[in-house]
This record gives sequence, structure tokens and C-alpha cells, in this order.
Amino acid sequence: MFKPIILTLFAFFGISNIAIAQSDLAQEVGIIFGPTTFQSDYGERNNFDTNVGNNGFGIGIVHFINFSANNNRESFFTEHFKVRSELSFNHTKLEHFGEWVENEKRKNLVQHLRAMHGTSTLVNLGAQLEFSPFMKIHDFENTIGGFSPYLSLGFQVSYYNTKVSSRLGQLGLPLTTYPKYLTPSDGRQFGFSSENGVVLSATLGVGVHYKLTTMSDLMFEVRYQGYNSDWVDGLNPNKDIYKENKSNDSQVWFNAGYIYYLEF
Repeated sequence: MFKPIILTLFAFFGISNIAIAQSDLAQEVGIIFGPTTFQSDYGERNNFDTNVGNNGFGIGIVHFINFSANNNRESFFTEHFKVRSELSFNHTKLEHFGEWVENEKRKNLVQHLRAMHGTSTLVNLGAQLEFSPFMKIHDFENTIGGFSPYLSLGFQVSYYNTKVSSRLGQLGLPLTTYPKYLTPSDGRQFGFSSENGVVLSATLGVGVHYKLTTMSDLMFEVRYQGYNSDWVDGLNPNKDIYKENKSNDSQVWFNAGYIYYLEF
């Protein structure tokens, strides 16, 4: 399944580049990278140790359609908006943190939660619309050392691969598995699953472009990504019974990037 997706992505980018090259639109390409933090059924939601502990790393390539650089017909849209497409990869290691892990420890119970761990790996393809409210794109391009804050909104399609295991042994047995994960959930035998699949997500970001040279920028961004599934981390306790696990998985990516302007 994974190989056809990758071939389709490269074909898509190739066709898009040919089409754009024939127009008066300008293009920019770049690389982004940085740490991620996962909000999931691992650990306690809104807990500092969970947010710090369940972290990973992401890297991606980005492509911008710039409506302003090769266009002398100035309008609000061309001077304040760019379309950004992205192919990225991120990997996160997951553990349980927070109140329930500490309760297990204090009560001298078998440490099911402390022993459970997993990974989530995603390959993402998506597009975003960037809005720069404070500075025109033409002005920014001519201001080396300038800053241009922006907001972004978009969507992604992601292929995910998640693995769940325990240091106590095979999951699915009372001796190795916390009781809430032994209950069937959402068509699965248990409330956990090592699996792969395709998931959709919405993205919302805030960042800033810094004009490094005439033909290059630096960028810094914080981006929230909310998935339409609760299996991206491999855990999904039955929501009819365990109301505290009602939210789908999500992640926040803190990334930096280098952007280069292409000439035609």
C-alpha cells in the first residue's frame, strides 16, 4: 500500500510543477524540520510530563505557489496569500505519564501502564493557505532582514503505522494489560491495535518568515494537527465506557525551515 502512495505523490508534484512553470506564478521550495509533541490516549491529557515525554521529530519538503513575485497586477490576494504544499514524515515514541501511572506505583499494583509503550510513524501529504496580514509579499521580498508573520490553515492526508507493546509481555492478557484496554473498541478485539492505515487531518499554524537573502528565507512555525481518527497512536479505549478518552489524536509541530526562491 505504501509504495503506490509514494509513486502517486511524486507524479502529482511533477504534473503540478509542469503546469505552474507555464504560468506567471513563481515557485519556492524548502525543507522544514523540528520536534513534535503528541496528544493521545497515552498518558494524561493536558499534563506537562505527557506533553514533554511523548515527543518525536519531523522533517519535510515544502513547495510554495507565490502569486506576487512574477505578477505586476497587484491585488490583496496576490500580496497577502501563498499556497503551500507539503510532503513530510514524523516519528513519535509514546509512553504513559501522569496521575494514573503514579496511582499504580503508590498502590503497588502490577505496573501495566508504566510498562506499555509504542510508536507512531506518519507520512503526510497536504496543502495550506498562508495569510500574511501585516506586510505585502512584494515589500517583504525587497526587505532583507524583514519579518513577515503569517497564519496558515489547511488539510493533510497521512499514512500511519503504529506499534503497541508492553515490557511485561504480550498485550491482551490480564497480567500484562491495563483493564480498560482489554475491552473491545471500535471494531477491534481490544482497546489497542498495532496497525497501519490512512487518516485525514486539519492543520492550523502560526509562524514568521525572515528574509535572509534576495532569494532565500528562514521560517519558524508552530502548527496544530488534528486527526479524524483515534487510532493513530494505537490506543482507543471504548468511548461508551471510558468517557475520558473521547478526543481524537492530535499533535503539535514546532518547526524551522529554509526556503529558496526558484527562477524561471
